[in-house]
Amino acid sequence: MTSGGLFAGTSAFYARFRPGYPRVFFDDVIQRFGLDGSGRFLDLGCGTGQLTIPLADHVAEATGMDPEPDMLTEAAQHALAARVGNVTWVRGGSADLPGQLGRFRLVTMGRSFHWMNREQVLKALATMVEDQGGLVIANDGCLARPITPWQHIIEEVQHRFLGPIPQASAGTAAEPHEVVLARSPFRDITQVVHKFNRSWTVDRIIGYLYSTSLPLQQLLGDRQPDFEREVTHELLAAEPGGRFVEPVTLQVLIARAP
Repeated sequence: MTSGGLFAGTSAFYARFRPGYPRVFFDDVIQRFGLDGSGRFLDLGCGTGQLTIPLADHVAEATGMDPEPDMLTEAAQHALAARVGNVTWVRGGSADLPGQLGRFRLVTMGRSFHWMNREQVLKALATMVEDQGGLVIANDGCLARPITPWQHIIEEVQHRFLGPIPQASAGTAAEPHEVVLARSPFRDITQVVHKFNRSWTVDRIIGYLYSTSLPLQQLLGDRQPDFEREVTHELLAAEPGGRFVEPVTLQVLIARAP
């Protein structure tokens, strides 16, 4: 990603409507890396701080790095509201590594590694991660990729308004992350899967749709109110109670140098 790139203009929606991560995920990461209030942690592709802020309480220093300045502004505001004061927010992308960031016990990438030149990132991180440290790469599903009947409704409405939507380029992400990691210095890989349900309302669903790399508001233009009305009408026709449940699989890769 670069400034003005895939997520430009989405930061307010991203901060408000992108779901966080479950407590069990954070507890597992804290235990595995011995995050006891000491050490340093880097969240690469931090967005609005969904990983950075919860983990910052468990280290001495945290760094959140993202190429989109608006994302960093939102992240800093959320950190202030949460009274988290040990985070440095750095504008930059994976191509800027290693830079002058120093060394870290833990580097996380949440819903971001697939946008990067992964081989280049891993090579740079090999010089930045402490000997007993490692990486955490976390990915869950995208709400706009249908699993449930109500998600198919969203897809169908989008198709009626926009026609076929090409997927944004995800770099080299067609190759599984674990295959790329196996060729890297971080070859000691542990996979952890967390399964849970996530609840949505219509308003949160629409907000999420505006937070993705698809520039939906721009594509809709003056049809945006009609789109929102149609999504709302069809979702509530399918589920009058207005509660929509998404089964989530959070896939986590913990990677260390052997």
